[in-house]
Amino acid sequence: MNHDHRDEMDIREEKVERREDSGRVASTFIKYAAYLIIFFGILYFLVNYIFPML
Repeated sequence: MNHDHRDEMDIREEKVERREDSGRVASTFIKYAAYLIIFFGILYFLVNYIFPML
């Protein structure tokens, strides 16, 4: 009863394919760019209009 350990296990070979849809990457970039523009716009508003009133 000398069994090889590999005989008892199912050996699976899995390929991991990295798919990057260029449309998804572009839309994510646009989304985060919009977040940054909104953030800096609010910051600009606060610095130029709100802080001088204090």
